Amino acid sequence: MICENQGLIQAGGNCYPNRRMAACLRDGEIVLRYVTYALLAGDASVLDDRCLNGLKETYAALGVPVTSTVRAVQIMKAQAAAHIKDTPSEAMAGAKLRKMGSPVVEDRCASLVAEASSYFDRVISALS
Repeated sequence: MICENQGLIQAGGNCYPNRRMAACLRDGEIVLRYVTYALLAGDASVLDDRCLNGLKETYAALGVPVTSTVRAVQIMKAQAAAHIKDTPSEAMAGAKLRKMGSPVVEDRCASLVAEASSYFDRVISALS
């Protein structure tokens, strides 16, 4: 998200100073954690109850830009899908590229990617 919009970390940007950046990273981690919980449980109720309930209103009150937040969730969604399918992007990972090396079962991966995507879409919908 920062690579796409350098203005976020400039003076006056929503990820400036470091305190705001830390809050953004914390919130992203919370969203990812609850999407993971929902995925493990096979149920979105924990995501809805513990993460999304009142999130849009809270962000609006704090002046958090919805477009940047939605973009961050879209990036998490794409990277989660790539991780599940064991198809990380060399362009994005560079020297840190690492594959899990596990045998890929296409049907299982497709359904898992679809389920994870639905939870990320739920977050995006709650923010929009």
